[in-house]
Amino acid sequence: MKMLKNLKSLVVGLACVAFVNPFVNAQIVVKGSDTCLPLSQQEAEVYGKKGGNVTVTGGGSGVGIAALISGTCDIAQASRPMKFDEKQKMSEAGKTAKEVIIAYDALAVIVNPDNPVTQLTRQQLEQIYTGKITNWKEVGGSDMKIVVYSRETSSGTYEFFKEHVMKNKNYSVYALSMPATGAIIQSVKQTKGAIGYVGLAYLNKEVKAIKVSYDGKTFVEPSVANAKNKTYPVVRALYYYYSANNEKKVKPFIDFVKSNEGQQIVDKVGFVSH
Repeated sequence: MKMLKNLKSLVVGLACVAFVNPFVNAQIVVKGSDTCLPLSQQEAEVYGKKGGNVTVTGGGSGVGIAALISGTCDIAQASRPMKFDEKQKMSEAGKTAKEVIIAYDALAVIVNPDNPVTQLTRQQLEQIYTGKITNWKEVGGSDMKIVVYSRETSSGTYEFFKEHVMKNKNYSVYALSMPATGAIIQSVKQTKGAIGYVGLAYLNKEVKAIKVSYDGKTFVEPSVANAKNKTYPVVRALYYYYSANNEKKVKPFIDFVKSNEGQQIVDKVGFVSH
């Protein structure tokens, strides 16, 4: 009788542990946006200390969404909204995509630290990236060829920059496509005439972020403060996408990312909490 009582106590105790620790779960696979990568990695690390199990890889927003459609990941991290045709493919696969905004990002335009240029208008950026402006002297800099670095087409950052900065004009055929944000940082650091664009969290002292103006008058530097006060013009949402029929599995992690603790990590990594 005593053994039965102890067994009941054990069962009740285990049930309580399961109840108070919602983080214990099957492995959650997160894949996609390179921009989101450092944030998701930090969130997964802290979540893991609470008993969760999350693995995170990059590859680009398009890669993550394709993995979500095929069922090879649980959450697609994206630095752009899911496209209509991607939602259709989800539907054809018998799934419904659910969207969550996890943070905001100020997209920074970067140059080599030795470049004297400190500011550019949106129109100048468009002309540089479409190949109409090819020398830094045309925008107040040295007589030096502009080396244009871009993300590859699977990147959400590539698409966001094209839509919001280039107004959907085509990239120059001379733009050099980089497979990851880290590669753009490295290339701009090593090339005096280089220009590129990266998420705010990737900024470091090895490159120089320039001030950007959309009205040709007010030039603003990319920062968390300027993104929050809405003075910096190139700000975007960062997303998690998942399948509605997988919600029970992924919700504890997503709830953690959206919690006060999770949003503190957003600020710590260098993005903008909401």
